[in-house]
Amino acid sequence: MHDDAPLDPFAGDPEDPAASLGDPGEDVAPLSVAEREDVLADLADLEVFRALLEPLGVRGLTVDCGDCGKIHYIDWDLLHGNLRHLLDEGLPRVHEPALAPDPVDYVSWEYARGYVDGVIDSEEGNS
Repeated sequence: MHDDAPLDPFAGDPEDPAASLGDPGEDVAPLSVAEREDVLADLADLEVFRALLEPLGVRGLTVDCGDCGKIHYIDWDLLHGNLRHLLDEGLPRVHEPALAPDPVDYVSWEYARGYVDGVIDSEEGNS
């Protein structure tokens, strides 16, 4: 399994400041069947969103963060990696805000879904 997460700068350090917090994977219940299906559906949606929106200059999606209350701008590869990590590990990754993203380069999940629905509707109308 390939993990594209950044390397832990304290890996193997006996003075690791986070060591007292324990292993983040401890006591993590695996995703339920329904949760796994939701993540797999999100991954499939993400592929379609990217295929249609990236050629238009969209760099990724915005996510309203329930933890910090801010909007995060997440590029396609990072979002894909985060969903794969959730699927594989049962936990979301710790997030860091993007460095000075241009909000015009990102759209919300809802906008992407609506765009895809519009493309599908227009193709059905042309058949």
